[in-house]
Amino acid sequence: MEILAFGVQSDEKPLIEKAFAGLHDVRCLDVFLTEDTAPIAAGHEIISTSVNADLGSGVLQTLAAGGTQLIAQRSTGFNNIDLDVAERLGLHVARVSSYSPYSVAEFAWALAMAVNRRIVRAVSRTRDFDFRLDGLLGRDMHGRTAGVLGTGKIGEAFARIAHGFGMELLGWDVVENPACTALGMTYVDKERLFAEADLISLHVPLLPATQHLIDARALSAMKDDALLVNSSRGGLIDTRALVGELRAGRFTGVGLDVYEAEAGLFYVDRSVEGIDDDTLARLVTFPHVIITSHQAYYTREAVEQIIDATVRNVTDHLAGRRSENFLVPAPPR
Repeated sequence: MEILAFGVQSDEKPLIEKAFAGLHDVRCLDVFLTEDTAPIAAGHEIISTSVNADLGSGVLQTLAAGGTQLIAQRSTGFNNIDLDVAERLGLHVARVSSYSPYSVAEFAWALAMAVNRRIVRAVSRTRDFDFRLDGLLGRDMHGRTAGVLGTGKIGEAFARIAHGFGMELLGWDVVENPACTALGMTYVDKERLFAEADLISLHVPLLPATQHLIDARALSAMKDDALLVNSSRGGLIDTRALVGELRAGRFTGVGLDVYEAEAGLFYVDRSVEGIDDDTLARLVTFPHVIITSHQAYYTREAVEQIIDATVRNVTDHLAGRRSENFLVPAPPR
């Protein structure tokens, strides 16, 4: 059987081919799954997709008509998939329920420290042999307060690093994590977290209830000199509202690895034709904002775990098994 993998990065390709060697043939495509590319999947029972694939109603209907039975997504998030339509069409959908939490937590801290210590601006200057310190003043993290929204595995890993810096910890989640409380984290309502945290990092999934969790009201409640980091999902932040706050001179720094309208932009080269997204174009002009290309997960360890889980999902599908990774049909309880 040949499995068709969409949206494969050059670093991923040899890892995917190695993982499937001796099991199934796999054809890796660097194009993403969209309405235009969906017909390529015709005749393939199993396809694998990336987090920025379009798996809306139209694409799912094209896949089902072409004989696809399993969509194995290589990510934890699945907000790009219309699960109701997939179920109605009889498509099976699986994801990767977990992988190295350290990859994302460590990257979130890289963003936090980069904006705090003005690393990008400093590097840009020194390349021009400008060694002034003006405008590069940062702050100690020790003794300050980190607010962690979402304290699952990634949020816990982020909190452990914050604890290592000697920070006070505030957390917000629907369920408290005993490992975080053992670090000294105090769970509070999100309004208190916004008001008291010097650094706010987002580690919650994107659900209808968390869409624009960080809206204009939340942003206005934060400290004027706060650091804000999002390495989870772009839709958690109302980006237009964020731009408004930045234009008003608020926040010491903002680090974004995700963007709510990133589909069709991230993971592709738009350096020649540019973009027509005015909000993103405005965001990148702020000197204290860093935007990266949804790469927080992108370590060898995490990618290997994601691929291994994808192989297991394919094997389980062919054997008629359902694990916790399956979204449609749901695994038996």
